[in-house]
Amino acid sequence: MELYIGNKNYSSWSLRAWLTMKQPGIGFSERQLRFDHSDGSPFRTTLLALAPTARVPLLVDDGFAVWDSLAIAEYLAERFPDKRLWPLDPKQRARARSLCAEMHSGFLALRARCPMNVEASLPDVGTRLIAEWPEVTTELQRIDAMWREALAESGGPFLFGAFGIVDAYFAPICVRAQTYRLPLGVEAKAYAARILALPAMQEWSTAARAEHDFVEEDEPYRQRP
Repeated sequence: MELYIGNKNYSSWSLRAWLTMKQPGIGFSERQLRFDHSDGSPFRTTLLALAPTARVPLLVDDGFAVWDSLAIAEYLAERFPDKRLWPLDPKQRARARSLCAEMHSGFLALRARCPMNVEASLPDVGTRLIAEWPEVTTELQRIDAMWREALAESGGPFLFGAFGIVDAYFAPICVRAQTYRLPLGVEAKAYAARILALPAMQEWSTAARAEHDFVEEDEPYRQRP
C-alpha cells in the first residue's frame, strides 16, 4: 500500500490517515508531495493520475485508490480487523464514528483560525483568537467535553481505551493545542500530551520540523523568513 500525503508541518488530514496506519503497525510506503495546488504542479498531476480529487491523503492499495481520510479509515478497519481500529462494542463503535464524523464536518472556526503548524509556537495568537473569536472558544469547549466524557467512560488512556481511528482523528487538534496554547481542561490536556508522546506522532513531528518549507497560504500569522 502507498499513502500519498502533503507537507507534514501543515497537512492535518494527511496526519489522520498516516497515524491510523503508523501507530498500529500497518505497513505502507509513504509518498510525500509538497503542497502546490496550481495547475500543472507535480502535486496536482501526480494525484490526478490516481484519483479525481487531487487531494491528500490518498491511499493506493494494489492499484485501487481510496481518497478522503474517513473513507481511508473505514477501508483500513475492514482490511485489518486484527488491528481493532474501531471499538469492538457496537454502541461504542457507533459513538467513536459519531465523534469522527463531528470532527470531519465541524469545528470550522478552529480549523480556519488555527491551521495546523507543527513547528510553530504561537501562544500570543492563541490568546488573541480566544479573545476575538468566541466561536473558537465554543468549539474548544465541545472538544474538551467530548474528550472528557469518552475518557471517563472508557478509563483511557485513549478515547475508547486502546488507540484507534478516533484518536488519530483528533491528533491535529492536539497539535493545535500545543502550537497556540489553547485552553483545555486537565483531562483533555493530559490526553493531548499522550497523543503527542506516541512514537508515531513523535516521528511525524520530527519530520515536520525538519521540512523548513514555508507554504504561504498555510502561514496566516507569520511572514516568509
